[in-house]
Amino acid sequence: MQLLRRIRNIINIIVDWFYKPFARFIPHETFKYAATGGANMLLDIFIYFVSYNFILQKEVVELGFVAISPHIAAMLISFSVTFPIGFLLAKYITFTESVLRGRVQLFRYGITVGVNILINYSIIKLLVEHMQFYPTISKMFATGVCIVYSYLSQKHFTFKKEPVSTK
Repeated sequence: MQLLRRIRNIINIIVDWFYKPFARFIPHETFKYAATGGANMLLDIFIYFVSYNFILQKEVVELGFVAISPHIAAMLISFSVTFPIGFLLAKYITFTESVLRGRVQLFRYGITVGVNILINYSIIKLLVEHMQFYPTISKMFATGVCIVYSYLSQKHFTFKKEPVSTK
């Protein structure tokens, strides 16, 4: 646990240092989301690229009962790494003032990510298979669409803060 606290403190120090020039323009929480989410997104795209090009070698994954196209299999591989990292960054770095219990946050995060998977899947499938775009470019576009949805749903649903009392 002490190692995790040290990692959290280091991440906060780094994010806060980069935040200073933007403090007049962007709320702190929004900047933290952009920084941690951006880092997780870059990791996601990197894992997707490596998985698609080198691990899967652009080949269909045959599981016996189903065949998965390489661009979708690469998405699933990158998701399996970035889902837990994204949750931990959101919970312990970005949305630290949430009043919801951890298990509720995780469940809601799962719902939000499930919708993101559907968005990612749909956009990648459309762009790669029907419009003949490059898979990595398609993934980057899909991720951009998901960023807006994710921020709004995480701020107002997954990691909801206690309402401010006007009394």
